[in-house]
Amino acid sequence: MAIPNFQQCMLPVLVFLSDNEEHTNIEIVNYVSDLFKLTEEERKVRILSGLQNLIYSRVYWAKTYLKKALLIDQPARSINVISIRGKEVLRDNPKVIDVKFLMKFKEFQAYHRQVKNDQVDKPDVNKSEFTQDRTPLELINEGVRNYQANISDDILELVKQNSPSFFEKIVVELLVRMGYGGSYSEAASVVGKSGDGGIDGVIKEDRLGLDTIFVQAKRWEGNVGSKELQSFVGALASKKSKKGVFITTSDFTKAAFDYSKSIDHNIVLIDGEKLANLMVEYNLGVSVQQTIELKHIDYDYFEQ
Repeated sequence: MAIPNFQQCMLPVLVFLSDNEEHTNIEIVNYVSDLFKLTEEERKVRILSGLQNLIYSRVYWAKTYLKKALLIDQPARSINVISIRGKEVLRDNPKVIDVKFLMKFKEFQAYHRQVKNDQVDKPDVNKSEFTQDRTPLELINEGVRNYQANISDDILELVKQNSPSFFEKIVVELLVRMGYGGSYSEAASVVGKSGDGGIDGVIKEDRLGLDTIFVQAKRWEGNVGSKELQSFVGALASKKSKKGVFITTSDFTKAAFDYSKSIDHNIVLIDGEKLANLMVEYNLGVSVQQTIELKHIDYDYFEQ
């Protein structure tokens, strides 16, 4: 039997998790491999980069899409369990679960729009996720955006699962990589003093220390409101500064955004999604898995 594509893996993955037990990624891959009666050779087939088995890659993406539709949960790294919504879906005994099926859930629609880089046109759910109406370069770019979006989501979950002290370390390293705070030791000496799950500090805006920026970060589940920002502005006043960065692992309320725009302070709000994206952009907690060279014709060469 041929190796199933990632959409063909979706229903089997959900069915396997329907026992309400926690299962590892390897357990799911083994189940799907057995279900489709893959030979030992087929189980060992690798993706083009050679870094991962093809069936593992396809099950991973099936699992990722189910997670975006809130059909499964990941209570810990590499641990998977069916959600209440997932159980409800299986009670309807669907014959197939694919991208078109998942588009009925607003959370997956939002994810799909994000992957499409906020395109104005609605995605055509009647077409395959990997439709042929785009150029190869467009498909590559879309695939990279897709992959990056999933990496960012996974990073944010790991940040939330780690300790407050580790969160402090992340914030310090990120600010230094972005060019703030001077050296790591300098930034670390002034950031992370509160010990209450959030962090405060004043860091250098540049390596010469010509100006300073007040930083506050909160590893929260609930959204940050205007009240917290008002307290932050008060802290800025005590430091005689009008520049600040407020970082949270969750999100900001509309009132918080409106308040930040109504004051004469220069406050940058970084929510969980932006934090994860910045970590990817500045290679914090990630490493390069594969480098692909895209080549084009050098027409000048042929005009000599």
